[in-house]
Amino acid sequence: MSRFLIFGLILATCSIAFASDPSPLQDFCVADPKSPVLVNGLVCKDPKLVQADDFLFRGLNIMGNTTNAVGSNVTAVNVAQLPGLNTLGISMVRIDFAPMGINAPHTHPRATEILTLIEGRLLVGFVTSNPENRLISKVLEEGDVFVFPQGLIHFQQNIGHGNAIAIAALSSQNPGVITIADAVFGSNPDIVGDILAKAFQVDINVVYQIQSKF
Repeated sequence: MSRFLIFGLILATCSIAFASDPSPLQDFCVADPKSPVLVNGLVCKDPKLVQADDFLFRGLNIMGNTTNAVGSNVTAVNVAQLPGLNTLGISMVRIDFAPMGINAPHTHPRATEILTLIEGRLLVGFVTSNPENRLISKVLEEGDVFVFPQGLIHFQQNIGHGNAIAIAALSSQNPGVITIADAVFGSNPDIVGDILAKAFQVDINVVYQIQSKF
């Protein structure tokens, strides 16, 4: 085996090993959003200036406004809302659902999600990658926990008669979210209609109609 191949395998192994938020090298690294320095993540605030409020978020007990097209609201607690999460590799969300509301199919490019149903009844699921595209789905009752692997498209729907509440933890301080419909039909600028018509095997006018909603 050549030295170049061995070197390549080492690099690949290291890439896999570090394919997540970096581990902290000190007790904490509270984010300094005012810093002009650009890094992969956020610059640390001077530890001498850190206060207890840097580690505190209030308001997760408040119901989000679900009066919208999908009937749900996500209250995020990531490094943008809680600077003390910087470098800690974790965040969370509260998801509120109106009756029949959905958290539309989406993906988190940088995090696995583990969801706990607090109130109500949810249909949840995720789809595996090509070529299988297998749907793995389950109905959750209060107290149930379900995990969505990193990067896979997943969704939730309230199938109960009242509101539903879920709390989810994510394995990144900044998990990111790509809502499939928004990304495909609401991109800026628009994806060429002919591309989407062929991808979804529909008439191009159907594509234009859907794009007009975004």
